Amino acid sequence: MPESVLSRRGLLLGGIFRPSPAVYMGIPFHVLRNGRSRRRYLHIHGDESTAREVLREHMKTHRGIAHLVDSNERTVPAGGGKLDPNRMFSREGAQKNLRLLNPAWSDAQIVPLLDRLDRERGRLLGALLPPSGGLLVALHNNARGYSVNSELEISDEKALNDAANPHEFFLVTDPADFRVLAASPFNALLQKRGPNEDDGSLSRLAAKRGVRYLNLECALGKAARQKEMLNWMESRLA
Repeated sequence: MPESVLSRRGLLLGGIFRPSPAVYMGIPFHVLRNGRSRRRYLHIHGDESTAREVLREHMKTHRGIAHLVDSNERTVPAGGGKLDPNRMFSREGAQKNLRLLNPAWSDAQIVPLLDRLDRERGRLLGALLPPSGGLLVALHNNARGYSVNSELEISDEKALNDAANPHEFFLVTDPADFRVLAASPFNALLQKRGPNEDDGSLSRLAAKRGVRYLNLECALGKAARQKEMLNWMESRLA
């Protein structure tokens, strides 16, 4: 098919063939848009390559806005050091993560960066969070021992429908969404309250703000399974 036809089709679909760049809190993202929808999607860890490719394909056939971090690494550069981008959604969580990943840093290095993150966080959240009643879907891969079992103690409810595959699960903040997913063939967790400790993750922020959030976890490399879970969710959740 001629490139001109592809370009026109990409424009009609909201530009998904030509991702638009955006920078939030000093972190570059690719933004994929397809029509109008209250769905928002996120790929936040650059080394989770299966989730990135699954989401890129998904956006060709589903409406919504997706933000994909422009990186192949798990962490992002921050003030001459590094930061886990899924630990920057609160000052408390960002501070803990900066100290963990940059152990030689002094307060004089950390505090100005925290202040900058505080100033710029609102703009990022304005882009990522869905409109009222909408759903934010984050796609993740795990390859470091993390599984549904890691979250059981801090979850409000659980449905271990596929306990033999603990690396594949949904984690949601909305009880109504959990009830739907609990009837699926997949593992599902509800974290509406969560622990008192704030780790700076987007799921903690969403729970505090009453935002519908869904984290879809799947083992790295299992693209077919992650697509299956994503399509099941899309067909059942409004």
